[in-house]
Amino acid sequence: MAGKIRIRLIRSTIGTLPKQRATVRSLGLRKIGSSVEQEASPVILGMVKAVSHLVAVEDVK
Repeated sequence: MAGKIRIRLIRSTIGTLPKQRATVRSLGLRKIGSSVEQEASPVILGMVKAVSHLVAVEDVK
């Protein structure tokens, strides 16, 4: 997977662990509904997996 992915925050970070909140912020997400495009590198994919219950991911062409 060498393309780009779009990551969208769909759930609030209230009530989550501080580590998960930090991961969401480091992905570039702030408010619910905000989205960012990132390279699909192993680092980013690992971060997305750690907060997969809070975000939605789709491929960008």
